Amino acid sequence: MRDGEAVPATTPAPKAASSVLSLRRALLLGIGVPLLVFVLAHSASTYRQALRAADTAYDRTLLASAKVIGEQLGIDLKDGRPVLTASLVYAALEAFEADNRSRIVYKVTGFDGEMVTGFEQLRTWRGALPQRNVYAALVHFYDDEFGGEPVRVAVLLQPVAGTSGMGIATIQVAETLELRRALARELLVRTVWQQGMMLAVVAAVLAFVVQRATRPIDRLSEQLARRAGNDLSPLPAGSAPQELRPIVEATNALMTRLSDLLAHQKRFVRDTSHQLRTPLAVLQTQVQSALRGDIEPRQALQEIAHTVGGATELANQMLALAKVEQLRHQGQASAVDWAGIVRAVVLDLSPLIADRHLDFELRADDRCAVRAHEWALRELTRNLVHNAIRHGPPGGTLIVAVAREAGDAVLHVADDGPGIPPALRQKLFQPFARGSESPPGGSGLGLSICREIVLDLGGSLTLDNRLVDGRVAGLDAKARVPLAGDGSG
Repeated sequence: MRDGEAVPATTPAPKAASSVLSLRRALLLGIGVPLLVFVLAHSASTYRQALRAADTAYDRTLLASAKVIGEQLGIDLKDGRPVLTASLVYAALEAFEADNRSRIVYKVTGFDGEMVTGFEQLRTWRGALPQRNVYAALVHFYDDEFGGEPVRVAVLLQPVAGTSGMGIATIQVAETLELRRALARELLVRTVWQQGMMLAVVAAVLAFVVQRATRPIDRLSEQLARRAGNDLSPLPAGSAPQELRPIVEATNALMTRLSDLLAHQKRFVRDTSHQLRTPLAVLQTQVQSALRGDIEPRQALQEIAHTVGGATELANQMLALAKVEQLRHQGQASAVDWAGIVRAVVLDLSPLIADRHLDFELRADDRCAVRAHEWALRELTRNLVHNAIRHGPPGGTLIVAVAREAGDAVLHVADDGPGIPPALRQKLFQPFARGSESPPGGSGLGLSICREIVLDLGGSLTLDNRLVDGRVAGLDAKARVPLAGDGSG
């Protein structure tokens, strides 16, 4: 970019519209839609029930009309044979017509199927009576057409007897369906109106209840939105509904982890800047002194190399401490053999052991499987063994043993050093804690790293002075870590 050019303002990309329903809408739809479907299904069922009820009521009227016609039938002789006769007046059926919306027609058929009286356009019934009947009569009801209109028909087999003979007359009475349908529609409208009012009330109550029930979520969102960027204090869980408490507790747990992580990072940055400032200042002084010719070049290079070595060890230890914190958030590790790691670490440190002319003994024959990151076990072992090498006297004894004890894997490092001074015991595992009797070159982070690793693995670390005749004869360091499974690996 050339000088003087304006830097284009960057605008955040618009958020994509979420296709996920809101909680309120999901609740309203989840309850309202099934309720609406139920109301519609119930209305359809009510309409069918209303039609059946109307058919039942008006079928009784048709049966009564057929019986009235049956009472007007008689028998005469014609050519020596009994013949069915009728003296029916149509006005007698007007009493069974509810209003002018319905029309009743009839037809009477004689013993031999001949038409006796009525409306010839009404089709003659040729069916069979049902085996079961709720009426105390030989009657059957069915649907048909008359003059292009649907009708409900009642057919009655009426026994007729007289002095001239006896026989079975077939009486058909049909009624148009306007009145039945009007009654069913009236019942349907009344039912739908009532259920519609009920649905409106339920919807209003449901919207109010859902709004009220989700209000704590709005309050929780407002509390989080009003917080400062560095405010990781726990959210109040006492007033939260029972369903929201798991979310609040999980959020508080996350904030606690974030707060610990930020505190660790701040402490790491603070300690790093504080600890590296001194060797860098010393290094700068040494370089300036060498440039001025205050000391011999070889001596100056030796002092600079010593300072750089100490700063390098300090930086490596601080990076190791940061990596321990990083591994803590990587989840559960796989099982590794600690005995094999101990043998490898001792082999790496063998030049230091030989340089100090130590009487060294390694006891790591059995397999000890623990669930941990290999780097963490290697760093733990290296720090403990390296401390023992540095603090032990030249030509002394160093014992490194790893074995299984009561469901744990135990690393035991024993040296002949001066032990732990009383002044250092209270701050033994604090970062950068070093006693006055400690050999030069240490960073004071080794034991702090060991303690963090062991605690992260659910174990323990103890450092005890070994006493012989009341005097300190050395130090016993024991790191105890749970075995993985049955310990067999």
